[in-house]
Amino acid sequence: MRFLTFRIRTAAAAAVFAGALALASWGAYAADAASIYWSGERSLPVYSVEREDNKIAITFDCAWGDEYTGQLLAALEAANVRATFFTVQFWAEKYPDHLKEIAAAGHEIGTHSATHSYMSRLSEAEIRAELTSSAAAITAATGEEVTLFRPPYGDYDDLLVDTAADMGMLTIQWDVDSLDWKDLSAQEIAQRIVSQAKSGSIILCHNNGLHTAEALPIVLDALHAKGFEFVPVGELVYRENFTIDRTGRQHAGGG
Repeated sequence: MRFLTFRIRTAAAAAVFAGALALASWGAYAADAASIYWSGERSLPVYSVEREDNKIAITFDCAWGDEYTGQLLAALEAANVRATFFTVQFWAEKYPDHLKEIAAAGHEIGTHSATHSYMSRLSEAEIRAELTSSAAAITAATGEEVTLFRPPYGDYDDLLVDTAADMGMLTIQWDVDSLDWKDLSAQEIAQRIVSQAKSGSIILCHNNGLHTAEALPIVLDALHAKGFEFVPVGELVYRENFTIDRTGRQHAGGG
């Protein structure tokens, strides 16, 4: 695998954005922060992809609960959309039947860590253990190899991104945040996503958001009407010979 990443300078972000919910919200705007603090010093995940074909990806983080997963799958099937689900190990082990159903429906599954911890605080050995065991749990249920990773809370550092890459996993963030974890209404969720999506966007949702399943058909219909095509993240990103600019946008070539 040949690739080139750019880096940005940290500004004690962990100290400023304390708590799980704060970091979850902050992650949506980290690409903007990357632009502000650009100095070529920090490894970056993929926030979006430079494309002109109107392909986008919708993703669902699976960590807490499973009440609405079936509704999400039904909406995706009705719209003929394949998505990417990032699952925490304890979620995968608690809901293996739904994990198998997700895979059987043609959706992509990446790891969201083993314990949903702040992984920038972990050693390399601890990172490798988290990624190895969480990927193994997904593979055990689905038979599929895991090549994508989303850090919990959007929290990452050089060591995390570089270690994941060394293990064959591309670290994925997002450039469109539904904020569905804040229990926004279905219309509010849909408005946020539809107004912000552009070619190459990666959309963040959660499988158990209170109104996510209700919003999903609205989102899919509206973005289809605007000419967007949904693909799994693995079909949106480049895996070799790419660069990532200071906003976290991935570009083909340059490596």
